[in-house]
Amino acid sequence: MSSPIAAIERHPDTGAVSPPHAGAGPCVAVIGPLEGWQWIDLAELWRFRELVYFLAWRDVKVRYKQTVLGIAWAILQPLMMMAVFTVFFGRMAGVPSAGLPYPLFAYAGLLSWTFCATAVTGASNSVVSSERLITKIYFPRLAIPFAAVGAAVVDFAVALSLLFIMMLWYGVSPGVGLFAVPAVFSLIVLMALGVGTLLAALNVAYRDFRYVTPFLLQLWMFATPTVYMQLPESQVGGGLLGSLLALNPMTGLVDAFRTVALGGVIPWSRLGWLTLAPLATFAVGCLYFRRVEDRFADVI
Repeated sequence: MSSPIAAIERHPDTGAVSPPHAGAGPCVAVIGPLEGWQWIDLAELWRFRELVYFLAWRDVKVRYKQTVLGIAWAILQPLMMMAVFTVFFGRMAGVPSAGLPYPLFAYAGLLSWTFCATAVTGASNSVVSSERLITKIYFPRLAIPFAAVGAAVVDFAVALSLLFIMMLWYGVSPGVGLFAVPAVFSLIVLMALGVGTLLAALNVAYRDFRYVTPFLLQLWMFATPTVYMQLPESQVGGGLLGSLLALNPMTGLVDAFRTVALGGVIPWSRLGWLTLAPLATFAVGCLYFRRVEDRFADVI
């Protein structure tokens, strides 16, 4: 004689889980798709935190597997870009660098930008690359792009060590703004999470984004001039060009990261936009991802 089975069902609109009746037998979880717009289920993501960790660690190991230099590529990529920028922008074009040695100025900007670009690239391809995982088991799908961004954080931490070495080499003191580095970096992480999750969801339905994303990131970098030059105060938010540059959140975030890391004056007047833009981008990206995630297993 078979034992009775109690089913745990989730409400299609609210996501609330109905507990089984007292005295019932083994539980069977019936998981159905949620309807409508859904916000991030932080409690569920926290329950799957170990999965996020192992997915991030998997991405780090896969990225540097069979490479001779291994994790050193996390430093070499912004370092080589810094050398190119130093020759073309620092020596030949003579762009302003806020009174800092140009290699240090460029590396600080490239460090934050390289993290954002690496995180967005990894997150945008992460869902399509996890096809077998998605079609076989249930877990919060947001764990996949979040883990890809987590892998980029590891690269950032490794590359950050060279920035401190360069500061010692050039005799640049960080100042009290150094304590604000985690806060500014958190805003850049939110920005990368928002753009990455949005592109990850779009990439499932439209594989064109796999080819368009690297090109868009190149354009985005050159549309973020604070990566390679110090903008005059008259162009920050002033005139048509200044207004267009101010609409790009990474323009202010890259400048803010360099400022707090190298001991400059913190841009308090732009703090509101620098905080609001990443939060809004994160919300839009996650909301769209959650809206379409129930169709991933069918179309991937």
